[in-house]
Amino acid sequence: MLPRLTALFLPLLLVTAALAQAAERPNIVIILADDLGWGDPRVFSPASKVPTPTLDRLATQGLRFTDAHTPSSVCTPTRYGLLTGRYAWRSALKKGVLNGYSPALIEPERATLASLCKARGYATAAIGKWHLGLGTAKRTDYSQPLTPGPNTVGFDSFFGIPASLDMPPYLYIRDTAPEQAPTGQVPDSKRASEGGAGFWRGGPAAPDFKHNQVLGRLTKEAISFLESRADKTKTQPFFLYVPLTAPHTPWQPLPPFVGKSGAGPYGDFVAQVDGAIGEVFETMDRLGLTKDTLVIVTSDNGAPWRPEDIEEFGHRANGPWRGQKADIHEAGHRVAFFARWPGRIPAGTTSSQTICLTDVFATVARVIGAKVPRGAGEDSFDLSAVMRTPSIKKPVRSSIVHHSGDGMFAIRSGNWKLIAGLGSGGFTAPKFIEPKPGEPAGQLYDLAKDPAETDNVYAAHPDVAKRLSGLLKTQQDSGHSAPAR
Repeated sequence: MLPRLTALFLPLLLVTAALAQAAERPNIVIILADDLGWGDPRVFSPASKVPTPTLDRLATQGLRFTDAHTPSSVCTPTRYGLLTGRYAWRSALKKGVLNGYSPALIEPERATLASLCKARGYATAAIGKWHLGLGTAKRTDYSQPLTPGPNTVGFDSFFGIPASLDMPPYLYIRDTAPEQAPTGQVPDSKRASEGGAGFWRGGPAAPDFKHNQVLGRLTKEAISFLESRADKTKTQPFFLYVPLTAPHTPWQPLPPFVGKSGAGPYGDFVAQVDGAIGEVFETMDRLGLTKDTLVIVTSDNGAPWRPEDIEEFGHRANGPWRGQKADIHEAGHRVAFFARWPGRIPAGTTSSQTICLTDVFATVARVIGAKVPRGAGEDSFDLSAVMRTPSIKKPVRSSIVHHSGDGMFAIRSGNWKLIAGLGSGGFTAPKFIEPKPGEPAGQLYDLAKDPAETDNVYAAHPDVAKRLSGLLKTQQDSGHSAPAR
């Protein structure tokens, strides 16, 4: 009789166990804006000329980190760092970014956020800009799979574009195949301020590809994924990675958003991004997904916002920080960072912890109870305790390494920031300066006293410069970040 009862109730027991296990594993949604500045959301910079009601509301619903940084000040290496928990300069990419069809950057067998979640039974999807290579440097035969790519690093499904929205080829990819092959050509386009439709490089394009429709298409795909998973989360949670294509160039806000900001096409496009994120959140609310979902919203680097843009519009896209996208200075890599998980993360809180986007890897692993493989996530630190208790003051990490678009290094420890060289290392001139005999070979700033990095005190504090130079070299040579004190 007992065996018969066991056989009868075994399916029920298995379902009950699955439900209990799923309840301990939240859904994970990571939205990565492209070129959003620290100073664009009004909750970070009240003087912002851009309306950002979604992000401002998100801050009231969860936690925002005010001292968050990307592992690089340009996009490809940041995406690598976010997904792997490892600085990209430890990989084959030492500076710059990939193009659409570069060989895949994520090494075979390397653990990613997607593979960690998949191993824990999650449904995994990436929707947006990939920009981590698709297995080949040149593509003409579109009957062959575009691989390795998202589907080989843990994502069950992928929909998006190969690289940035101003880099050909221009087409949509679903999993490993194009929706339409790029059989046409589009010419170069200049910025709107120069009489163009918005900046992009000419090249192959699919017949149905329209630059100004991409953000809306990605938003619809994200909503469709959420709708497809809503009634399955009790037995199988999901991980959704949404690397948006905006507000990266081309700045092409749709008519409802034109004139919404006081910062020209860029500001209007940021407002559209905020609206797109709002659509995703409204869908989660409608489907009853919000309570059981950890949401992280951040950016891949600072905004490409020049001094002349600040002067023209009176808008500081990167807030009070020096420089812009690609630079080694704060504006290149300091970004807005929001985290929401109702009932777990206190609403309306802030943290001044110095964190890096590589830390998302260890944080998600802890939250979902995943076992991190040996040698994975070398530069990632668990933020889950701080997310639950934002008042924690003990540093999660003792230092963070910054990397510019053109390969300049810096290291931050406490309030001190050492830059190993002179110049911006990025878009702001001068990019590199050769040190003169008897003058400092690098830059040292006390960010507590000089957050704008205007007073180089390298010569005045040789002991600090020497200590941080040694710490930077140790981390470069060791292959992993220094543990937190």
